[in-house]
Amino acid sequence: MAAFAANSLLCRLALGEGHIDAASFTTVRVLSGALTLLLIVLPRWRRDGRQPADWRAAAMLFAYMAFFSFAYLSLSAGAGALLLFGAVQLTMFAVALRSGESFTGWAWIGLGLAVAGIVYLVSPGVTAPDPLGTLLMVVAGVAWGFYSLLGRRAQDPLEATANNFLLSIPLVIAVSLFFLWDLHLSGRGVVLAVASGSIASGLGYVIWYAALRGLKATSAATVQLSVPVIAAIGGVILLAEPVTVRLVLASLATLGGIALVLTQRTPGS
Repeated sequence: MAAFAANSLLCRLALGEGHIDAASFTTVRVLSGALTLLLIVLPRWRRDGRQPADWRAAAMLFAYMAFFSFAYLSLSAGAGALLLFGAVQLTMFAVALRSGESFTGWAWIGLGLAVAGIVYLVSPGVTAPDPLGTLLMVVAGVAWGFYSLLGRRAQDPLEATANNFLLSIPLVIAVSLFFLWDLHLSGRGVVLAVASGSIASGLGYVIWYAALRGLKATSAATVQLSVPVIAAIGGVILLAEPVTVRLVLASLATLGGIALVLTQRTPGS
């Protein structure tokens, strides 16, 4: 979870201060993550061969990373993380419902409270997040939710994550070429992107895929609830971002509502 929060902080630090453009941040992040994982997994591939990759997971990883970067052009670390993981939780709950899982009355109340918290955060007002940034981050959250759900089926977390990063390379390069007119890089921006890609993303996502093998979908959702809080605190300490009443109330409603959902037993259990 610390790695997930670090991605929000590193991305916001790089983009918020104009050290690098969003497309280049995404590309450097993916390339550095892919290189790090390739150095680790390559001896195994030479010895045992490479297992087939999952294009769906790679597509979700690319969508998450691309929309995530562009969203942080206008969002604070705390608000961005809350929107991201609020969308993640709601995506996982929707999939759980579709698969036949039932919720108690209190769980439905909690889900409604969580939705209300996000609606309040993005409602019009002086301290409301940027609408475009909000939309981009919600899309990123949905993509990450599906990426996490697909990860529960991964037999080898390291190989699966390496494949996902490698398959994302052509896609992020295409995005960079499309936004070539906005290209700007600095040494600090590249370092921040490499740190995000190699450590917080590459190695962090291997650990996440490994953890997912022993977690139910709702449990996987639960452990991510700390990320917005960590990111918000980090944003205040490291980025001098203000703590607004809207963000605090929205966080309490969203995280509290989701926690209420996850503490309820399904009928008959």
